[in-house]
Amino acid sequence: MPYATSPYPPGTPCWIDLMVPDQQAALDFYRDLFGWQGEVGPPETGGYAVCTLKDRPVAGIMATMAPDGAPTPPTAWTTYLATADADSATDAITKHGGTVLSPGMDVMSLGRMAIAADPTGAVFGLWQAGEFLGAQVVNEPGSLVWSELASGDLKAASAFYSGALGLETEPMEGASDYFSLTVNGRVVGGAQGLDNLPPETPPHWLVYFCVDNTDSTVDALVRAGGNVLAAPFDMSAGRLAVVQDPQGAVFGLIDATGPELP
Repeated sequence: MPYATSPYPPGTPCWIDLMVPDQQAALDFYRDLFGWQGEVGPPETGGYAVCTLKDRPVAGIMATMAPDGAPTPPTAWTTYLATADADSATDAITKHGGTVLSPGMDVMSLGRMAIAADPTGAVFGLWQAGEFLGAQVVNEPGSLVWSELASGDLKAASAFYSGALGLETEPMEGASDYFSLTVNGRVVGGAQGLDNLPPETPPHWLVYFCVDNTDSTVDALVRAGGNVLAAPFDMSAGRLAVVQDPQGAVFGLIDATGPELP
């Protein structure tokens, strides 16, 4: 099983978390679907739950929170990109046309985080590792296997991620409308436009989880109250589906092998 044992190179997707109205229901759902273990965290962390797979961190789940008067955040998975310096990264994000939604803040001694949006509106997080590296198991059933940017202006988004975070966009061989995201020449994710997605789909980052069997996982998800947005279909990388959990968070499923760890 691929384990991460050192900080991810800057620009690499390194952690994912989910904000939901009913935290316990989400913990139960993903436990049953992927075998995760997790419980509501202590008050000093806002109840944040770090879910584990085979005793290693794989994802976070937290209850929806919004400052007084602010709109309620959507129920969605957030992809965090690694950074060596969250404050310098937020400065670069602003300089290159992005928007800092939540400035850098320390998470005890675990690390430093921020939330931002690229110039086309796709929201993502930043994680500067301290004692906590991020996801310590990936590319195995029940864990993150792929991160994908969808943008209405891929040229503008590509220039932003390259200039601000060192994340390069390159044509993917054999896929005319799909691109790879690379860090130091190593593929770490993918990118596409919105043309092939349902109308009114906003720019976003989508997380994909590895599974042993896409069809049976989709069946289990439906029995647990989830929804299917794109039924399982075969593609060059494997058999893929796009689904929603019972509270509306969208994610992908694929029986594929992801990028190698650095």
